[in-house]
Amino acid sequence: MSGKIFVTGASGQLGTAAIDHLLTKAAPGQVVALVRDPAKATALKEKGAEIRVASYDDTDALRAALHDVAKVLLVSSNDHGRLFEQHVNVIDAAQRAGVGHLVYTGTAVKDADTSPMGPMLLAHFRTEDHLKNSGLGYTILRNTMYLDVLPVFSGPALLDHGIHLPAGDGKVPFALRREMGEAAANVLLKDRPTNATYHLTAPESVTFKDIADALSRQTGKTVPFTSPDPCAFEDSLRAAGVPEPGVNVLSAFVTDMREGRYDIVTPDLATLLGHTPATLTDGLNEVLGL
Repeated sequence: MSGKIFVTGASGQLGTAAIDHLLTKAAPGQVVALVRDPAKATALKEKGAEIRVASYDDTDALRAALHDVAKVLLVSSNDHGRLFEQHVNVIDAAQRAGVGHLVYTGTAVKDADTSPMGPMLLAHFRTEDHLKNSGLGYTILRNTMYLDVLPVFSGPALLDHGIHLPAGDGKVPFALRREMGEAAANVLLKDRPTNATYHLTAPESVTFKDIADALSRQTGKTVPFTSPDPCAFEDSLRAAGVPEPGVNVLSAFVTDMREGRYDIVTPDLATLLGHTPATLTDGLNEVLGL
């Protein structure tokens, strides 16, 4: 394997997970971490990654940063209003720099056009189309919902108060962000692009009641699950001081889970990992520190 491997969003959690795995396999000096703020890259530099600085909006800096790069992991932007435009900037800069393989982390969701998160989700699929038409070798990784975000949805004290979400019987194949980063790294470590799309999910979908029951078994405490009326849930968030944009985003994600948009299960994550993903029990132990 020759050429450098370039990871965008490197100081974020998914980018860091990918770099951590790459550094166990790649040659010294081969891994490049792209960050907006070098002050946040100290740990990455200490681990052995080369640090380069650019934002998704700075096309000139992107072109300079992609010098001598063979492969790119494009970790999707969290700037939902400019997500597609920013992704195009990276893809086009990679094409001009002669990059041979670009791996994109999208989202594993169906019926995006009817989702309350529709514009953001559709921007992911527009990115995929732009990448396919770019002439770059590519791999698309559609990531399911991270199990790591459970405390965001349920609150950090969920073991004491239970899970209170209007998710109904909606099922999600939650997976660990760390393992998705490992899978992305494994794709980058291969010699050639696959020009394929993978859905990275757990081997089975679970409901939030399944999660509550698993936590009850693991802790010996009764961890209840209740599914309130969606409007009442939003009102409770506002009463707790959550800003309106936060209420809207959280409600939209829960709506998508309740309506089954994340209920996609494939063996792709296990295939790319080369081993079985963490079980729900092990994942909850890791995320919640049980």
